[in-house]
Amino acid sequence: MTTTDKVRLFQVATGNLGSEMIGRIQAHPDVELVGLHCYSPDKVGRDAGEIVGLDPIGVTATGTVEEIIAAKPDVLTFHGVFPDEDLYVKVLEAGINIVTTADWITGFHRDANHPHPSGRKVSEVIADACKRGGATFYGTGMNPGLNQILGIANSADVADIENITVTESVDVSCHHSVDTWKAVGYGRPVDDPTIPESLHKYTAVFADSVYLMADAFDLELDEVTFSYELGACTKDVDLGWYFLPKGSLGANYIKYQGMVDGVPRVESHLEWQMTPHTDPAWNIRGCYITQITADPMIYNKHMVFPAKGVDLSKPENFASIGMTVTGMPALNALKAVVAAPPGIITSNDLPLRAFAGRFKV
Repeated sequence: MTTTDKVRLFQVATGNLGSEMIGRIQAHPDVELVGLHCYSPDKVGRDAGEIVGLDPIGVTATGTVEEIIAAKPDVLTFHGVFPDEDLYVKVLEAGINIVTTADWITGFHRDANHPHPSGRKVSEVIADACKRGGATFYGTGMNPGLNQILGIANSADVADIENITVTESVDVSCHHSVDTWKAVGYGRPVDDPTIPESLHKYTAVFADSVYLMADAFDLELDEVTFSYELGACTKDVDLGWYFLPKGSLGANYIKYQGMVDGVPRVESHLEWQMTPHTDPAWNIRGCYITQITADPMIYNKHMVFPAKGVDLSKPENFASIGMTVTGMPALNALKAVVAAPPGIITSNDLPLRAFAGRFKV
């Protein structure tokens, strides 16, 4: 493949994120969509554009891994809510690269919290599949898929780092994924003893972001700890797509802290609200924040605004922004991943250009 060739892409899933990316792919100069894999039988056989509410684009949705492999794409993007490791293995063994937005940054979290049915570490299973097929596997994590990279980039002009903390401070009500929020614990009574375990299990990929940053800093961590605060809804909240009873979980503040000799050095914080009507409540700033205690000190806000003319009174437009910032880091990295050597790679292995957007054609 030359630098001017388009990447032949096969996409998996058309949920909130996958639907947004179908449209973005059509305008991306690096990418040609050659296939779409859907899990819902009612989508199979339909045009991908029609499925996501666009005009037909000439790509018909299929429903088997064999059809993915037969299409011989350069790379597959996986936008399911949760990983499909059986699919990963078959696709990688066939020599097809994978970029996933589902729950993977370094693999630590999947290995620690979601053991493979075979009893082996998930990362070992995927690494072996990469080796057999000569393929590459890369995960961006979760929304925004870039926060830990911003933390690393913001450290470029400082010395003598003592602590680096990246914070995701966002209203998550735009992410209309009922399965995701049920799993995390939103809507359950805030004193439900299962909530802390659910929060940890389904956000622990952010521990990966801590390990990724520590790796970039050549810092060996003793451990990554998890702590939390919960915000209870002060009234019934009906979001239209999700209902939160009074007293249920409606917001949280989570810390993943990379520790060295008992001192937090590298941290990833999640300041989330589904509604502002919680006790306690947090000052949600709608941005991604990097704070570095060093010489000199750094405080950086990565703020995301709608494009010109976008009407934010329409909930679907607000949701589109969240899906865009989740999916574009994966889409923009495709050429770099295809060019990378086989095996599991992280953002630390990719060139700076892998994180660059593209000018409007």
